[in-house]
Amino acid sequence: MKTHQLEPPILQKRKFGITERKKAELDELSNEVLDAQNTVVQLQAVVNSLTQKSATYNTFFIEAENNRAHALSNKNLINQVVQNALDLLNNSETAFDEMVLADAKTKSLAKMIKNLMDKLIYSAEIINKLSNIVIRKKEQNPLISDDLVSMINQAGSDANNAVALSLVALQSTFAAQASNIESEADSTLELTQAVNLYGILTGTTETLTESINSMYGVPLTFDEKGTRNSTCLVSLIYTAYENASTTYKEAKVANEETIKQLAEATSNLTTAQIKLKSLQSGLAAGNAAALAS
Repeated sequence: MKTHQLEPPILQKRKFGITERKKAELDELSNEVLDAQNTVVQLQAVVNSLTQKSATYNTFFIEAENNRAHALSNKNLINQVVQNALDLLNNSETAFDEMVLADAKTKSLAKMIKNLMDKLIYSAEIINKLSNIVIRKKEQNPLISDDLVSMINQAGSDANNAVALSLVALQSTFAAQASNIESEADSTLELTQAVNLYGILTGTTETLTESINSMYGVPLTFDEKGTRNSTCLVSLIYTAYENASTTYKEAKVANEETIKQLAEATSNLTTAQIKLKSLQSGLAAGNAAALAS
């Protein structure tokens, strides 16, 4: 018959102490694993949220970039139109001063007004397209300013008015062409229409005499700071460009900041995942050692 020897009480107490200590260590490690798991879940939620936010802000940024490009195109186009109107003024002055060449100058004027009218029509089409785009974007994104939508619509209305007024100028020039050799008054009308056209575009309100006296002092390129009427076509298009540029800068900053936040959150998540995997490995090794003993 096999007999069993009892371990000494001191040895039994030592084994019990070691077992309890290991159990406490494993329990603590289990808690650390749970904490690490919760941290990973929270950080994953943050990354998911920032990923969606980044995609949204990137869309806003692209739209703002496109809107700024369209606004810049309109700005450049209106500068060309104003330059043409200024050329028209200079040619009208020449026709007014040189009555001997009035007939030839009137024909040239009519051609220039026709070219100007074509550019105004094109400008109006561009502005209307821009208006439609802004309205659609407004339906998708209520954050787009109502003032911007109103301003773009007003720009379209002013562009259409400019086309109608340029047509009046063209008709007046044709009428002057038939009788400008015989009548100085017809040449004066020609100049008046050119001044009015330039005034409609730039918002200037000079009288005919003031315009003639200062004609060669008018800058060759439009300076928006010199605009006297903030509701003129040029001023509206410049304002639209400034607003689009501001929106673009704000969207760019927001997009870059979100990308930065996402990169930081992703880095934190990766670190937390590595820590969790390490703790899980340690817990598994501890449990295996406990079972082996």
